[in-house]
Amino acid sequence: MAYKALYNKYRPQTFEDVVGQQGIVRTLHNAIATGKIAHAYLFSGPRGTGKTTMARLFAKALNCDKGLGQQCNECENCRAVTEGHHPDVVEIDAASNNGVDQVRELIDKVRYAPIKGRYKVYIIDEVHMMSQGAFNALLKTLEEPPEEVIFILATTEPYKVLPTILSRCQRFDFSKIDDPDLKRNLIHVLEQEGVEFEEKAVDAVVTLADGGMRDALSILEQVLAYSGDKMTEGDVLTLFGLTSNLQKIELLKLVEEGDVAGVLGKLEAFLTGGVDIKRLNSSLLDILKDLLIFQKTGDEGLMSTLSEEEAKDLASLILPKKANKMISLLLKAQNDFRNVSNIRSLFELTLLQLCSVEEEVAPQPIPSAPRPTPTPKPVEAAIVEETKPEPKVVPQATDVPSFVAPKAPLPTLDPEEKKEVAPDSVPTEKGIDVSSIKESTISNEGDSYKLSDDDVINIMVLSKDCRMERRDLTKAWSQLEALKGHETVGNLATLLAEGHPFALCKEALLLTFDFTRLRNKANIKANQPAIQAMVEQLLGRKVFVYALDRHDCNKYYTNFTNLEQLNRLPNKKDIELKLPEGE
Repeated sequence: MAYKALYNKYRPQTFEDVVGQQGIVRTLHNAIATGKIAHAYLFSGPRGTGKTTMARLFAKALNCDKGLGQQCNECENCRAVTEGHHPDVVEIDAASNNGVDQVRELIDKVRYAPIKGRYKVYIIDEVHMMSQGAFNALLKTLEEPPEEVIFILATTEPYKVLPTILSRCQRFDFSKIDDPDLKRNLIHVLEQEGVEFEEKAVDAVVTLADGGMRDALSILEQVLAYSGDKMTEGDVLTLFGLTSNLQKIELLKLVEEGDVAGVLGKLEAFLTGGVDIKRLNSSLLDILKDLLIFQKTGDEGLMSTLSEEEAKDLASLILPKKANKMISLLLKAQNDFRNVSNIRSLFELTLLQLCSVEEEVAPQPIPSAPRPTPTPKPVEAAIVEETKPEPKVVPQATDVPSFVAPKAPLPTLDPEEKKEVAPDSVPTEKGIDVSSIKESTISNEGDSYKLSDDDVINIMVLSKDCRMERRDLTKAWSQLEALKGHETVGNLATLLAEGHPFALCKEALLLTFDFTRLRNKANIKANQPAIQAMVEQLLGRKVFVYALDRHDCNKYYTNFTNLEQLNRLPNKKDIELKLPEGE
């Protein structure tokens, strides 16, 4: 018999065999039991977490000869699904069948009744690889397929799937499998295979798998091919270029001693042994995290990397304040790895910084000079001199309570803009002609505009040509405060006054709001004419207005600066804004 890979050999054959994802298993099981079976499902999540396996198990439960919801693995239907040749369970790889013609061929076959089972199940893997034309061709069939047809779409990148497809599916998000569940299943596999093992070796495989069962079994299979009938921690470390806890603790001890030569020599030994720098950085973070947990709680059960003896050894050398500083430096390096070409140099610099971290010493109080003994006043003087009572401080209406913390300022694309315009700043001389604003009603519900991330970034790129105009608009924005009580445009002015001009180009203006509900209101299509009319009075020309909340603003600003640092921003000459039709 041909050899089967471990991830195929130990693939779950019933819902009860599935590791993790218990919420999804229960939902699908109940849907079958109550007859509430949807016509389309979307399974999304990281690779190796059971999406395709769950789709096959669902197809098996729908078609088992022993009854709906059963998975006997003995009947002809169950065996055919397991072996992958059931005529009514069709698996399609969208990476290689992503064209319109392939989808039309699929649609033609959907019309035919099932051959052997109750349902025809189409499992489309990596569905995000389909072209937009193929998605559009699938839309109508996906919305109203024949009663006996069920679609299961699987993807690792659901954000690439068209919203019109997502809205027609029941979505299940698969999460990474917890380490204890991974470890339990790997130990079961090793026992079934008759292999002796060290528990630390299993822990190392679990760490490498990063929540993916398929990855865990593939790594385990590679280790067994190397080690034979006994798997040790050393085998895993050698095969994958890892280091033991003892070696990493020795590195941290050298760092604590400030031994730069010893630290660099240790790093060179790691790299010669094939150690991955990013993985080493993550391992050091895990160790320091466990160290802090032990120092604060003393509970060995809360630690995932260190033993109690190792934690006690490190705790006597590295105090909590220093451990926190070291964690901050390692986290910064972890974030910077993706933006540099020479990872080794960055990590060496980080280690040098770690060697320079010093413990905070509490400042010693400066001894004060002895106070001279006051000379007592004559009794007569004490009687004549009157003590003036201290004036009472009456809080003003403008005082800000001490418990109210100021909000963090929103980011700005203009490096010369240092502060926001105060609400009571002097308005410009131009003024607002309220009579020209014919439509001023503000709706709270309705269809909303939605710009793509690319369009927002493009507006931010084009805004560089309109910086001075945006500054003038920001100054004029304060005029809205005076209109909040106006009988016709008061609601409109109140809404816009809560916003702030973020980016302005010839065609569009991006506004930022502190609250999502205000952003949503500003983006309602019915409100756009009134908002455009008011902005036109302040700006002097008509533009399309799109609102962001504080979270959106920070996200786009971070993306913009990252692309700018990598020199990957789009060229202004190549940008064609795709604003909503009619605007």
